Amino acid sequence: MPKLICKLLGRLSLPFHVLYRQFLLRVIDLEALSIQADIPRFLGQFAGVLIMFSLIQAIGLLIHPVMTPAALFSMVWRTEQSLISSMMLAAGLIAVISWDNIFPDRRDVMVLSPLPVTSRTILFAKLAASGAVLGLAVVSLNFASGLALPLVLGGVPRFPRVLAAYWFTMIAASLFLYCAVLTAQGFTALLLPRRLFLRVSALLQLAAFGLFLGTYFIQPVLDTPAALADAESQRFLHWSPSFWFFAVFNELSGSLPPDFAWLARRAWLGLAIVVCGATASLLLCYLRTMRKTVEEPDLVPGGRGWHWAPRLGSPLKTAIVLFSVRSLTRSRHHRVAFAFYLSIVFAIALSSLKEAMSTPTLHPLTPDFLMSTLMMMCLAVVGLRSVFSLPISLNANWVLRVTQLYPSENYIAAARRTLITLAILPVWLCSALLSLCFRPLHLSAAHLTVLALVGFILTDLSLIGVSKIPFACSYLPGKSNIQYIFWGFLVIFFPIAKMFANYEQRALHLSFQYVSMISALAAVGIELWVFNRHHARSAVLYYEELPPEVITTLGLSSFNSSSLSITSHRES
Repeated sequence: MPKLICKLLGRLSLPFHVLYRQFLLRVIDLEALSIQADIPRFLGQFAGVLIMFSLIQAIGLLIHPVMTPAALFSMVWRTEQSLISSMMLAAGLIAVISWDNIFPDRRDVMVLSPLPVTSRTILFAKLAASGAVLGLAVVSLNFASGLALPLVLGGVPRFPRVLAAYWFTMIAASLFLYCAVLTAQGFTALLLPRRLFLRVSALLQLAAFGLFLGTYFIQPVLDTPAALADAESQRFLHWSPSFWFFAVFNELSGSLPPDFAWLARRAWLGLAIVVCGATASLLLCYLRTMRKTVEEPDLVPGGRGWHWAPRLGSPLKTAIVLFSVRSLTRSRHHRVAFAFYLSIVFAIALSSLKEAMSTPTLHPLTPDFLMSTLMMMCLAVVGLRSVFSLPISLNANWVLRVTQLYPSENYIAAARRTLITLAILPVWLCSALLSLCFRPLHLSAAHLTVLALVGFILTDLSLIGVSKIPFACSYLPGKSNIQYIFWGFLVIFFPIAKMFANYEQRALHLSFQYVSMISALAAVGIELWVFNRHHARSAVLYYEELPPEVITTLGLSSFNSSSLSITSHRES
């Protein structure tokens, strides 16, 4: 078998190998996420995070208390649904993050068209690069759980059959969701004019983020055949692909009740439709839309006609905020990065809403709701601040340089106004709407005051030492580390948010403690604002982020000193 694989790889042309390596670098945007522009290291960190999730799930499966057969059956069904839903969520997020990478873009057409490279080679190379990332996610996310679940479900005698059914189901579910995204995007590009497609594509991308995460958080868990057969569940099962492939897994492993065989048939039919649809859309796009790609710009051009924009302070602040809004809406590069954070915020909001609506009566504020809103605020601020560093167009920076007619502190204040308008205000309004589900209302209003102060503190913390205009400074790749961000959030921020939520829950019922907390937060916020304002008065705006100057030495100083000491010792 290895010889056959090597023989097949040897028959692939040299252009395919070169293009595959280049396209693999572009599946995930290295300007935003690279580790010293090292794609193997980045993919290794990505796989490490998913493997950790798989290990945690496997340990939970293998180490469980003694249960009755009915309780064990219910636990296994819940675990199966959770694993399939998580795999489909990961595949969907990968498809949305790498939204346009599998379709031809302007750079591909203009650089590769004069070369003796066929469109078929370009298509196959892009498919191989995207498939490699998707395959890495499938293997990493099921590294340990893909062995633990078949062992618990089938035991030693049925282990091979259940193992094969599990891995086939995970691959098929991932392929289904990935091909569904490609089908929707490809036929939209074929049916719509290029300019209209660029606008609709942005909305589709954001809608896909929200749909995948929202479905993952709000879908029910049906852990018994009676729950599957319930009349209310039937309406949901007709449109839930995760339950379709849940039925496929149980059908292949031999444990699906005959009454639910129709769910498995829906999965087979849906998989065939999306695979054929993705294949047809890709072939047609590479044959028909390459000329459109060259003729039309990648950025969505502004619409004609009368435009009205709200005033958000001074004319300079209004201009910077509107420039940031247009950068986020017109540029796919920035939209994808910020949409990832916003989708998590949206998912947390949906989870809180589901918890609040699960009971018919209104109930008091809970620490989970307080922590959820704090996490939403933090993710929104951190997400928008990280996108600030990505330039919209380096060639256009000279426009902002030559029009710097105001002191630097005004531009830094405009950046702060942008964070408040685009991150803090939307999250605060969303939290205010969610808080209407809780009683009493005066406690909800008190929490919203705390949330606003936390948002202002996070804003000023993120702007410490920042002397640049949003989306107008070059970015040096290699600053991000996924594992540090993930473990930092999980180990540091999550426990702090949990403790603060518990403390706030107690303070809301004690007037003196609440006033002390508000006073402390206000004092911290004012101190940070004064510090940034003082720094901004002497700051100089910069547009090019230069790497630090590092003097490379031969390391001979320690050698010379040691040699000198030895010589003096011998002389003495």
